[in-house]
Amino acid sequence: MARRHTDLPLAGDITSRFLPWLVALMVFLAALALAGAFSIGGLMARWDRDVSGTLTVQVLPAGGDDAEAATDRRVAQAAALLRDVPGVQAVTPLDKARTLALLEPWLGGTEVVRDMPLPRLIDVAVDPSARIDLDQLGDILSHQVPGTSIDDHRAWLARLISLSRTIQALAFAVVALIGLVTAATVVYATRSGMAVHHEIIEVLHLIGAQDDYIARQFARRAFALGFGGGVIGLAVALPALSALGWAARRLEGGFLPSVSLPLLGYVAIGLLPLVAAGLAMLTARLTVHGVLARMP
Repeated sequence: MARRHTDLPLAGDITSRFLPWLVALMVFLAALALAGAFSIGGLMARWDRDVSGTLTVQVLPAGGDDAEAATDRRVAQAAALLRDVPGVQAVTPLDKARTLALLEPWLGGTEVVRDMPLPRLIDVAVDPSARIDLDQLGDILSHQVPGTSIDDHRAWLARLISLSRTIQALAFAVVALIGLVTAATVVYATRSGMAVHHEIIEVLHLIGAQDDYIARQFARRAFALGFGGGVIGLAVALPALSALGWAARRLEGGFLPSVSLPLLGYVAIGLLPLVAAGLAMLTARLTVHGVLARMP
């Protein structure tokens, strides 16, 4: 496309030499923002799927000389009561070893708390469509099994998803802002190029050249520069995203769930050079038409 015949010496135009590098920077930033937005979307879907159908029941340790056995009886009594609740699909009491294993990623070691009286946990799987009155169930549990309470994951999950959606919307807003900055850059470069070649454009007008003919030449040049800059930006963004993914995987295992980019995210990031080139071409074309419409 860049090799087509042109009556304007745009290839040697110094005003457009900075455009590919600015587009490269914009594509790099847009790739990072899109990767973050799509990764957060995947995390929200996994959180909703994994947590919305579960409850955790906490049983405080009993006191006295026979504390361990008394705590086991409390756990068994609470588990039996939960199994009779409509909508409960599975009840899994966690022993002390499993509880210590859950604490290990956060504490770095469980030797300090191994001999301490720890609350016992019961993992409860519920039907997401079932309407269980958790307040009433909590009152029954606390009345029949002393020291028992319900942790409803859906309450904090809703707040977490709300925060994640805000961050995701902010990331998409950053991408939109990057697009506006790219368009403004193309407008400036196009206007500068038209000012440099003002005399040639006037001659073309005098010999009958249509506005669209002149606009197409600027648009083709903007597409070529935008695409080249977009490819450079994408080539720099891919190693950066790989490094961020490697760092995120090192933090997994208790601190973060699995962080990955969905297929749609890869497609969107891969199309960024074409999107940048198309935006540059459209902006240049509209800018030329606007300037030529005001020429005498």
